[in-house]
Amino acid sequence: MTESEFLAAQFEEHRTHLRAVAYSMLGSISEADDAVQETWLRLSRSDAAAIENLGGWLTTVVARVCLNALRSRNTRREQSLDDVRVPDPVVSSESGLNPEHEALLADSVGLALLVVLETLTPAERLSFVLHDMFAVPFDDIAPMLDRSPTAVRQLASRARRRVRGAAPTPDADLRRQREVVDAFFSAARDGDFEGLVAVLHPDAVLHGDGGELRPSGIRRGAREIATNAMTFAHMAPYVRPALINGAAGVVVTPEGRPFSLMGFTVVDGQIVEIDVITDPVRLAKLDLTVLDA
Repeated sequence: MTESEFLAAQFEEHRTHLRAVAYSMLGSISEADDAVQETWLRLSRSDAAAIENLGGWLTTVVARVCLNALRSRNTRREQSLDDVRVPDPVVSSESGLNPEHEALLADSVGLALLVVLETLTPAERLSFVLHDMFAVPFDDIAPMLDRSPTAVRQLASRARRRVRGAAPTPDADLRRQREVVDAFFSAARDGDFEGLVAVLHPDAVLHGDGGELRPSGIRRGAREIATNAMTFAHMAPYVRPALINGAAGVVVTPEGRPFSLMGFTVVDGQIVEIDVITDPVRLAKLDLTVLDA
């Protein structure tokens, strides 16, 4: 085995971890893969023999690449308070996550959590993701942000409060999640407004991301969300069950083409959050063959 082949083999041992870090940071599988590839390029151009802790070095590099991407993204996008970006989901069949998806979501990166992470500053997101999700010490994060460990601790604490307040922890029983989601669509299909309200938490929230071609926004409260669901009740027959970031969700496919993707967060038997992508550009990139697995 040549030196370059040995280095590539070492890198592959860390690829899964790096991809998980990058997806948590960026909320996009394609951007995460780009960040991992950039990390490999930087490793291949470095003096690898001088690296004492390869895993730590790679995590630092991929985090810096993601931080730069987040900062660039923020400068390109000026958002109003109700503008929404629902991150790219991990779509799997109801039969279960494949090993690749399991590794990507090993740290419970639900869609609701990613939506909240989108509202953090790049520095807050880096601090929270690396420390709280991947146990990177504050002393190691501080140089990435040119701040003191104490300042980074404060960033992570501020992010943690935001996450705890806005990203609910879903019920662990996936079958129970599916029952609640099925009840939601059954009520919509039957025109049962009160049935819809009953399955929604009174303070439920819906995030809708239509991209540049369809409306985006936030709906709050069970009755407002139920009213919106009644508008799209005619779509209920085209619902295809799926796992969205490991939780119960659906892809709506009239005429076999994706019209929307919906991720649900179910807590104590009620829907507390629905995250919807209707952006036709992003939906066109979905691989629906996974739903037939």
